[in-house]
Amino acid sequence: MSKIIPFKAVRPTSDKVALVTCRNYDDYSPTELASWLDFNPYSFLHVINPAYVHAQKITLDKRFKGVAHKYQDFKNDGIFVQDEKASFFLYEIQTKTQSFTGIVAGTSIEDYKNNVIKKHEDTLQYRVELFKDYLHQTAFNTEPVLITYPDNAAVDSWIMEKKKEQPIYNFSTTNKEKHTLWKVDTDTEINWLQNKFTEIPELYIADGHHRSASAELLYEQDKNLGNENLNYFMSFLIAESNVKIYEYNRIIRDLNGCTKDDFILKLSEHFIIKSKEQELWKPQSKFEFGMYLDGNFYALFYKRETKNPSILANLDAQILYDTVLLPLLGIEDLRNDERIEYIPGKQSILTIKELVDEGEFEVGFMLYPSDISEIKALADNQLIMPPKSTYIEPKFRSGLMVYEL
Repeated sequence: MSKIIPFKAVRPTSDKVALVTCRNYDDYSPTELASWLDFNPYSFLHVINPAYVHAQKITLDKRFKGVAHKYQDFKNDGIFVQDEKASFFLYEIQTKTQSFTGIVAGTSIEDYKNNVIKKHEDTLQYRVELFKDYLHQTAFNTEPVLITYPDNAAVDSWIMEKKKEQPIYNFSTTNKEKHTLWKVDTDTEINWLQNKFTEIPELYIADGHHRSASAELLYEQDKNLGNENLNYFMSFLIAESNVKIYEYNRIIRDLNGCTKDDFILKLSEHFIIKSKEQELWKPQSKFEFGMYLDGNFYALFYKRETKNPSILANLDAQILYDTVLLPLLGIEDLRNDERIEYIPGKQSILTIKELVDEGEFEVGFMLYPSDISEIKALADNQLIMPPKSTYIEPKFRSGLMVYEL
């Protein structure tokens, strides 16, 4: 049984929402970030990156306090206003190729602790602690956890009808996306939605494992303060068929002392190798891998001599690690080894070709994306994906709404 709650969101005024909201902070290059901050005084980037010119010269404690102060300035200036009534929200993101629609709500820390909200990724404790401290000092969060729920005909029908109503926001952004938001604030709709989610036995985190873990840690630290908002964290709930899962491709700086011919010979123990020469080839199904090495593309077909019953062992990212990255290239720590980097699958494989051709990297590997059934099976069995296995959309617009703590 899943529990969701409405909350009193803090949101930009409708005349400024297109100016306030921004992409994830990490999506901006330093030059682009500086340009946006210089050009747009309303950008939420001013809140999450205060005093950006001197950002490297201040302590984290001062930086977090600066975020809290700048957020308060935005409220004092009337850029952000808090809703008087707790509400759910229906949020639609339309890109050039896809449309995503989900429900913004508070989800339960107890559900997270009791594995009603299931996980499939590991977390780094220092990152969990860092974001917990950020939440504690700023007392707000604007980055919801992306959570999937099983497709539900009744909820789908309600969403279709809700979209016929007048939205509270309808705006476009410079990356050619259209964003539409509807408020769900009648008692009838709120109760109906809550009852529908109580019928759902399990929810699955698609993106935001560190954010949810930080919310739990903050709850444990401050639960005796009597702040009810700590019992929940903001989530973007979306039907599992409506998420888009991309792979993360890998590029490696060297062949660990091997020559090209030796490396290909060693690969042939586990893979049938076909040269694709200059064809921009990428995997077409599971157990297929692409490789770019020394100016040529290769198709690698995994030899499954014996079927492995393990869900994790049959994951393509795990296969690549077990057969290539660890034994041949000597990469043990996928998170911290500086010899490996990751390229989201939504980027063209030309990116991999260019990086290898420039000489900084020696070889690139392309994977086939996982699907939602693999993610759910891992979560159901309390198994953890290798780091950087999936890049999942949609991505929530930062500053669109704020959950205060």
